[in-house]
Amino acid sequence: MRRGAKGRGASFNTPNRFEALHREVLPPESPDYDDDGGRHGTPTRYYEDSSRSILARNDSPDIPFTFSLNPYRGCEHGCIYCYARPSHEYLGFSAGIDFETRIMVKPDAPRLLAGALRESGWVPQTVTLSGNTDPYQPVERRLALTRRCLEVFLEFRNPVSIITKNALLLRDLDILGAMARLDLVHVMMSITSLDGDLIRIMEPRTSAPLLRLQAVETIAKSGIPVGVNIAPVIPGLTDEEIPAILQAAAARGASAASYILVRLPGSVGSLFVDWLGRELPDRRSRVLNRIRDTRGGNLNDPRFHSRGTGEGEIAASVRSLFTLSAARAGIRGSWPELSTAGFRRVTPGQQELFDH
Repeated sequence: MRRGAKGRGASFNTPNRFEALHREVLPPESPDYDDDGGRHGTPTRYYEDSSRSILARNDSPDIPFTFSLNPYRGCEHGCIYCYARPSHEYLGFSAGIDFETRIMVKPDAPRLLAGALRESGWVPQTVTLSGNTDPYQPVERRLALTRRCLEVFLEFRNPVSIITKNALLLRDLDILGAMARLDLVHVMMSITSLDGDLIRIMEPRTSAPLLRLQAVETIAKSGIPVGVNIAPVIPGLTDEEIPAILQAAAARGASAASYILVRLPGSVGSLFVDWLGRELPDRRSRVLNRIRDTRGGNLNDPRFHSRGTGEGEIAASVRSLFTLSAARAGIRGSWPELSTAGFRRVTPGQQELFDH
């Protein structure tokens, strides 16, 4: 059995499906220091992403948005189940430890975003921040790329939907409050479990559950629409927490809720199986069997329309539990569309005209 890297979700690098050679990470002879304050373990390294465009277009019928913005590729949060892990393979990295320790940073994201919104062909619409990797992962505290992108969205009056697992979002309450007054923003706080011990091993560098709930309360009291996204629901591990999560979120002002059933595409399956055997061996068989029950006997089902909800009796039970629990908590499924009525195509040099 592999030993997990300290502060990481994955314990190894899975082979990259696009590479002929596979690189294994070996234990260092002397301890390294992580970027986040000196804990011994596998260090995080950052690379400049020279992308020339910033808005990613989605054509999947399972995803309720057309455009998303990701200031970072890879995610130091290290959630073991993350469906975005295989996207790191397109960069020549692994979906395993590389995904959480080799982070691509887009320093030009705010400038590229302003250019995209300025184009005559841009149709004002809600953009999701970020849809793939978390916009408030730890390095955002230092680089503030997400904050600067929010400033651009506010400048152009283009609406944004934010999804995060990190209470760092509270840093930007000033911008979010200004956007909310113009009906330009809503926030979904992703809460997988209320069990702090489970979160520490399953989502090692995210905010603790209590901090996320406190963030929901602060956001709601600031007049910003906020909801909770139970993503993912893991049958046999976290599904029984659905009622408690919704009640706790509703008590703190959450007004919308959604869920996604766990899916384990590509190499995520082997990482998740390894993690269960390493961290929760007594629950391994139960969890895997229940996941397979929702995926036609497999760990993943790539078909559209069933990826987010699954099929079979257990998937139906999860769906019913969520629906009933949301109703009891007084939470609806979603909000009305955000406003595009105030959109303005700001040209360089106009900013001072709109500051008053």
